[in-house]
Formats: sequence, C-alpha cells, structure tokens
Amino acid sequence: MASRNQGSAPRALVVEDIKVDSMILMRMLHKLNCKATAVENGKEAVDLFVEGKSFDIVLLDKDMPIMSGPEAVAKIRAMGATEVKIVGVSADSGAQEAFMQAGADVFVPKPVKFETLKAMLEVVISKNNMSG
Repeated sequence: MASRNQGSAPRALVVEDIKVDSMILMRMLHKLNCKATAVENGKEAVDLFVEGKSFDIVLLDKDMPIMSGPEAVAKIRAMGATEVKIVGVSADSGAQEAFMQAGADVFVPKPVKFETLKAMLEVVISKNNMSG
C-alpha cells in the first residue's frame, strides 16, 4: 500500500467508457490538483486494485462494457477496500440504487459539477490528513 503523506495530491481513479466524459472528469480533477488515472471499464478498475494500487476516490460510470460500475464497486469492496471513497456517476436516475446497494459511498448525477467534485475531494483530503 502506498503511504499517504499529509498534503500529498489525492489519487483519483476515473472509470468511464465515454472518452469525452472521461476527459471532462480528468480535467476537473487535474484542476483540483489530483493525481488522476483513467480506465474504460469496471474490470480495468478492479485489476488496478488487484495489482495493489490505491486511490483516495474512485468515480465510476454505471453502464460500461465488460463490467458495469456497480459490479466493480462490489468487487472492490469485497477485496477490503473500505477506505476509498467510491462515487457512482450516471445520467441514469435509476442508477443510484444499484450503486448504493453495491457499496458506493455516494451517487452523483451526470453531468458532474466542478463544485460537487471539489466538495467531495475536500472531505477526502481532510479525512486523509486526520488519519495520516
């Protein structure tokens, strides 16, 4: 596990199959001084956790090829990744229930607003600074 240094850049993972949506989230995260990684489906996200990578926040779309967002959330949580903040992101208003049942911390409808993302990151950063 990577150690968290107080004041270090938060690590974010964007799990999104639509390139434009992924680019928008990545741009916002970079503006918020995050170290961000992007993958195209839930399986790729799960694989990163299997490899031992750690993130402070994960933003997942619902409908993706190979493995959906809620499926990935359930697998990531089953691996014991309880500290990471998992955010379900979808234009589908019915997606909230699927994400929450899978173990997500919060659901945000698309399009994600910069202020919403900033507020979530501030919570993650303050939590990390208290535990670091």
